[in-house]
Amino acid sequence: MTDAAVLHDALMEKIADRRARAGVIGLGYVGLPLAMAIARAGFSVTGFDIDPGKIVELDAGRSYIEAVPPSRLQEQQRAGRFRATVDYADLADCDVVIICVPTPLTRHRDPDLSYIENTARSLSRHLRPGQLVALESTTYPGTTDGVLRTILEAGGLRSGRDFFLGFSPEREDPGNRDFEVATIPKVVAGDGFHAAALMRALYGAVVKRVVPVSSNATAEAVKLTENIFRSVNIALVNELKLVYGAMGIDIWEVIEAAKSKPFGYMPFYPGPGLGGHCVPIDPFYLTWKAREFELPTRFIELAGEINSAMPRHVVAALAEALDRQAGKALSRSRVLVVGLAYKKNVPDIRESPSLRLIELIEERGGEAAFHDPHVAQIPPTREHKALQGRRSVPLDEATVASFDAVLVATDHDAVDYAALARSAKLIVDTRNVFGRLGIDAPVLVKA
Repeated sequence: MTDAAVLHDALMEKIADRRARAGVIGLGYVGLPLAMAIARAGFSVTGFDIDPGKIVELDAGRSYIEAVPPSRLQEQQRAGRFRATVDYADLADCDVVIICVPTPLTRHRDPDLSYIENTARSLSRHLRPGQLVALESTTYPGTTDGVLRTILEAGGLRSGRDFFLGFSPEREDPGNRDFEVATIPKVVAGDGFHAAALMRALYGAVVKRVVPVSSNATAEAVKLTENIFRSVNIALVNELKLVYGAMGIDIWEVIEAAKSKPFGYMPFYPGPGLGGHCVPIDPFYLTWKAREFELPTRFIELAGEINSAMPRHVVAALAEALDRQAGKALSRSRVLVVGLAYKKNVPDIRESPSLRLIELIEERGGEAAFHDPHVAQIPPTREHKALQGRRSVPLDEATVASFDAVLVATDHDAVDYAALARSAKLIVDTRNVFGRLGIDAPVLVKA
């Protein structure tokens, strides 16, 4: 039996009887729910993060992620199955290490792998024989077997011989209570037979169903395909919204009728732009990688251009509505943006189009404020630094009436839309929330 086989068998036994300790690097929207799922499956988990503030919160039993209730966190802490630390030296005690760090874009829309690279360098100093390393961060095909493996092997250990390397794309849908980590099928792959088998065993012990694929690059492509599919289809309905709007046709009514067809159609909905960490970003990882093969990705890039342009279309519609219905220029108007988060019922503002909407309103001389029942204050962001610290205003009758227009950018359930319709001078609805609720008002404009 080869050394790799011995190491594989030893780790497989540890996984089977839950003696394997898991380390999860990056305790954000992906890492913390994953850590909880692994702990609930009976494994001991150490969570790692470079932000000491997160560790303080977790040590106090406080969760900053809505998908992880404090009671669930505290339950795993009391059972001794979860602890958090900033000390990467503790990685040496982990049998499995799962990397869940951000993969943003640069200002020029090129992949920014600095978080993966820095994490890999830290891990390489503590890597030992027999460990399984799994990457979950979304990236272009070839990152795991190329960038990550190269850095980890710089210390002398070899993937497939001394340690095992795999990829499993994260699948999170913040705010969707119908799914959690354990119930979402998990795509898994590994660098070689032994790594693939360990990935199946590990994730199979945590989630209800694993979907093995032939290589890490294939698994990386699966994640990109999922999000490119959403990006392209959202771009299509955004473009149709503009075209049908010019014809006096309501895109929302069209979609409602079209989705009655039981085959050959899947409804997607327009909005003020794309948000979240995945859909606005991931397609550009593939377009960047495609350049290496001298292949165009015109369809994907066009979808990105359409979606990126939507905030400007919305502000133009807002300006037109103010001019027509109030006889007032946007440059002399106060606008209340309802909803700062990128999707309903979550506090996540990553890549939120609402931030861009506020900037565009103010670039045109208007005054903008926001209300969001899930976001009390705008935190630091890479692209919208000037907005940091602004606080959500109340949504009472007097406050709403003091604004010239209300722009609904996110359709949170916690908002009283009927009261909003009674108080607002003008409402520009980008989500058709009033139509869905059957609320009609003369001050209402769809955009």
